Amino acid sequence: MSLPGFFIICMLHSIVAITCGALMVFYTKEVSVFGHGHEIASKLQGSTPHDQLLIQTSESFSGLLLFAIGFVLFMVAFVRDREFQSFFAKGCVLLHVSMAIWRISFEGKVEDLGHEWLRQALGDIMLALSWVFLLAYSWREKYD
Repeated sequence: MSLPGFFIICMLHSIVAITCGALMVFYTKEVSVFGHGHEIASKLQGSTPHDQLLIQTSESFSGLLLFAIGFVLFMVAFVRDREFQSFFAKGCVLLHVSMAIWRISFEGKVEDLGHEWLRQALGDIMLALSWVFLLAYSWREKYD
């Protein structure tokens, strides 16, 4: 028996991660402009050709990692073990909350990012809440 909604949440998170990862790999500059605006994106691109290449390579590898995470989420969506699904959902909550804390603690101190970190931290909290709601629903179903 599996958790109700686990497949759907995994697939939605997978689609978002695969799409964002692929865009980061192939359209690094455009994604940066879309996410931060022209002015901040140009500051984050680096000032020397060496810095620009290093930053672009780093962004591409981040996109590749995000794509791989999306692929793992796609594979995990088909697991039918309730214990594993619950463990995986708790791990995802921990991951998203940790990412939000990291954004608040460190990205908030980067002047060039302005208030972008707040929006992204709220996005991380919302992603964590999707897993929390899944767990809460499964606990309600289990103990009713």
